[in-house]
Amino acid sequence: MKLEEYENSTIEYKSLKKVVGKSANLKELAKTCVCLANAQGGYLFIGIEDRDKLPPKEQKINPEDMNKVVKTLRSLTDGVGLVNPELHTHDNGAEYFMIQIYPSKQLIATTSEGKVFMRVGDECVPIKGEELTRLAHEKGAFQWELVLKKIDLSQIESKNIQKFVDEIRNSSRVSAFIKEKSDEDILEYYRLHEDRFLTNLGILWLGDFKQRSRLNYPLTVQYIVYNENEEKVRKVEWHFNQFNPKELLLEIEREAIELTYSFEISDGLFRKEIRHYNKDVIRELLINAFAHKSYTISGDIFISVYSDRLEIQSPGGLPLGVTKDNILHQRQRRNPKLIDTFTAMNLMEGEGSGYDLIYEKLSHDAKRFPVIENDINYVNITIYANIIDNETLHILYFLGEHYQLNQKEIIALGVIVREKKISGYDLAKILQLKDDDRLRNWIDKLIEKKILITEGKTKGLMYMVNPKILASMKHDLKPSLKTMEEHVLRALIIEDLKAHPKSKISQIQSRMDDLDLKYLRGVVYKMRDEGILSRDGIRSNMVYFIAK
Repeated sequence: MKLEEYENSTIEYKSLKKVVGKSANLKELAKTCVCLANAQGGYLFIGIEDRDKLPPKEQKINPEDMNKVVKTLRSLTDGVGLVNPELHTHDNGAEYFMIQIYPSKQLIATTSEGKVFMRVGDECVPIKGEELTRLAHEKGAFQWELVLKKIDLSQIESKNIQKFVDEIRNSSRVSAFIKEKSDEDILEYYRLHEDRFLTNLGILWLGDFKQRSRLNYPLTVQYIVYNENEEKVRKVEWHFNQFNPKELLLEIEREAIELTYSFEISDGLFRKEIRHYNKDVIRELLINAFAHKSYTISGDIFISVYSDRLEIQSPGGLPLGVTKDNILHQRQRRNPKLIDTFTAMNLMEGEGSGYDLIYEKLSHDAKRFPVIENDINYVNITIYANIIDNETLHILYFLGEHYQLNQKEIIALGVIVREKKISGYDLAKILQLKDDDRLRNWIDKLIEKKILITEGKTKGLMYMVNPKILASMKHDLKPSLKTMEEHVLRALIIEDLKAHPKSKISQIQSRMDDLDLKYLRGVVYKMRDEGILSRDGIRSNMVYFIAK
């Protein structure tokens, strides 16, 4: 296989200089092998410069060196399955070789010195103590996707296969290289089958309800609604395995009407409608529950809707290396092939957990960040329906409307506006950042734009929203109406009459500071002539209301 065919695999690029010759460090490479084996396996591309992802032109590989590398790596590791190396020639004429590393399905892989490492995100980290126990516990969960079942591809309904490959070929997230493959090769690429025998992942996506029921712990969900006294008032279960993961997601979104409720917030003469739960946040939380669930542990995914909060509980704790204190940044995937399919179908970002989007949307709507409870058997995520307060919401909406803000800036502003004034130390802690350098990447442009100001120095440095912006915001919310454009005034009149039907023109004016009465009267008359407004009464008792 060629280099470009591994775009979705766990891979490591190593320069030939680091593997062969005086500067070689095969002990370090052995740690990499252990890391990959203890996760989902992967590939080492030797002779590739990491910066260019290409082998240097005219590079040649000595077969003896190649075989010696593999032999040495085997002697420096225990429990690591290394496939014999494959020599390749790139289009530029240079040679490189590839070593495949099998996942250690039963044993914990170690170095010859007995040290344990694991791939967490993009890093190779040592595993000790309690984490070693968790690694042993999760071994089966890491490899669940690719376990083969005695179900041949010919036993799958053709419409299920066609639906999956059509979604892949129609996706903007999938490369032409994959789309041009045959139907069977696409299924193999996403690891739904191997030599025509379906994997657990293949059954989850392509099987019928009988075939899915053969999975030890299939994807099952309970949706439960509670009243204000936390008494159960509605329950829907998905236990019959009739849906693949995407179909189940869409079915839950259709059924969960309680998650579409909203409330109104006053904003001058206008009213803003705020959903209890942002639809993008709900989808991210559901996708996370599906994608990071442990399919080797018995239990349903529970979606519990209370009067003030939503809780989603999923079997299996957070993936090893991920905690409630680093979830905003840490990247670790328990079911990477399932995540690859979600990514290909535009349902999630493959490189992340989605929590950056969740934090962004909650910040924008002035909501609390998620509360995360986690142990070895489950993870429970809680988000709250209510906003923190009206003032915080108005400030965040104003900033969003008047400035171009990226995701990091929206999240940081959500914290700063909520806290009014916050130290750099506390801000970094909430944003799960380890040092000031990383914090600067989140807030430096906010300071440059004069959205934020600082007070104090070094450890006493405090951040707050610029008071001049808050003053201009108040002016913006109650502007002078003397020169207001007519289309804006029409919208204000409509909103005013929704709140105060059958009002006199003088009453409408009293609720609009600085508005010229003659200007208002002319616009109201126009709206009456156009049939937008109706009137009742005579002369000084004439009142106006919105026409039906």
